[in-house]
Amino acid sequence: MSAEDGRSSQMLRAVLQLRERLLAGGFTPGERVAELTLAPLLGVSRTPLRLALGVLEHEGLLRMLPSGGFVVRDFTTADIEDAIELRGVLEGTAARMAAERWKDARALQPMQAAVTAMDALADAGMTDFAGYVAQNEQFHAALLALAASPMLKRALAQATALPFASPSAFVRAQGEQAESQRVLVIAQDQHRCILDAISKHEGARAEALAREHARLARRNLDAALRNRAMLGAVPGAALLRPMQEDIAHARSA
Repeated sequence: MSAEDGRSSQMLRAVLQLRERLLAGGFTPGERVAELTLAPLLGVSRTPLRLALGVLEHEGLLRMLPSGGFVVRDFTTADIEDAIELRGVLEGTAARMAAERWKDARALQPMQAAVTAMDALADAGMTDFAGYVAQNEQFHAALLALAASPMLKRALAQATALPFASPSAFVRAQGEQAESQRVLVIAQDQHRCILDAISKHEGARAEALAREHARLARRNLDAALRNRAMLGAVPGAALLRPMQEDIAHARSA
């Protein structure tokens, strides 16, 4: 392995480990991220670590200080709502492009397979949440692939890097919550409808359905804010500023 490949490997390892620690609550919002401490902790040298910190700053998990260095960001509920809305706009565009661009019916097979698998899990009582999460991620990945837009793929990757914004962020936390189970039933019906619209080249319908589908995450956000156990199971919950603090902040601004 060349020296350059070694640095790239170290940077990727640092990004993955540090992102996982951030989303799991290993750092508190506002805490300064110290390179000297992190480098031995993550098993990487300073240069790859510095590059990794830049990646996480670009994703929005860290904030660069004017004096240099980085601190851990926190997020308001408004930030999360905006991120979910942006994902809806981008996935809606992806659905429209997919409906307009596919030519060979075989290209629809990955989406169809994911929908069929999720239907089977729903019929079985939605007890295999790990399986549902995997198929849900497959559905959204297949939708994006069908849009055939590298530019859109990059934009969506940026939008879903924030906590709560990815298509499966809340699915992982829904467990036995009755309200969340009802939302999953709605989500699965929307998956079928999005696939149907795309298969019929109905771009405008596919776009509207995909945008509405993303908004289900806002419903889940409300449920999570009312249920501390569910909120704690969502990646990045430790970075979410409490709603009461949001109100106090708005009043003092």
